[in-house]
Amino acid sequence: MNRRVDAIAVIVPAHDEEQLIGACLASIGIAARAARHAVDHLSVWAVLDACTDRSADIARDAGVELLAVDARSVGTARATGVRAALDRLVGIRPDRIWTAHTDADSVVPVNWLTHQLSLARRGVDVVVGTVRPDFRDLDASQIEAWLATHTPGAANGHVHGANLGIRANVLLDAGGFTDATVHEDVWLIDEIRARGGRLAATDGAWVRTSGRQVGRAPDGYARYLREDLVALADAARSTLPAASTPR
Repeated sequence: MNRRVDAIAVIVPAHDEEQLIGACLASIGIAARAARHAVDHLSVWAVLDACTDRSADIARDAGVELLAVDARSVGTARATGVRAALDRLVGIRPDRIWTAHTDADSVVPVNWLTHQLSLARRGVDVVVGTVRPDFRDLDASQIEAWLATHTPGAANGHVHGANLGIRANVLLDAGGFTDATVHEDVWLIDEIRARGGRLAATDGAWVRTSGRQVGRAPDGYARYLREDLVALADAARSTLPAASTPR
């Protein structure tokens, strides 16, 4: 199956990310240059949600499209970015538009967009990519726990808004991102899956995301790193057969 893609729109929500958004947008710029030859249109949208810091100035200097909302909701920010991008691409069929999503505290690899595009052209509707925390933000016990519960190179299928790609018509048919402060990505992918969308989980273009312990979303990745990661690793070790328990 060969599914045509004519345009890519990258959506980046941000809330007071002046320390990290510059590196994020710079990495997207590199990934965009690698993919630009493969599509007719490629745009990057930074959606600034209730920002009171220098995030807007940094994003403006990066040369991306800027939007502003005052929702304090990552779901609203993502939905706003999608709407603006699709309005700009009104002459292109939604099934030929690919939307790529990450977060302003994340850094994408050079093959991030080309990898998603390759899967999209094979007929995939959703690319569920992996993320890895910045180990510089973790302590020794958290790093050990992450390595004990994750296998580099293996896709775990967990949905992360920091590494996600969705064909535009499939996103729209599923109702788009909800006005949620957390888990808007999981709910959307659950709906797409229920509708029979074709998903691909991959570790082929993993994204490095902030390992901070206090995040922007109340029940997001920061809380997982702070409260769940070590406990999950301990629980996994406790279920190993005695002969297999590391000494």
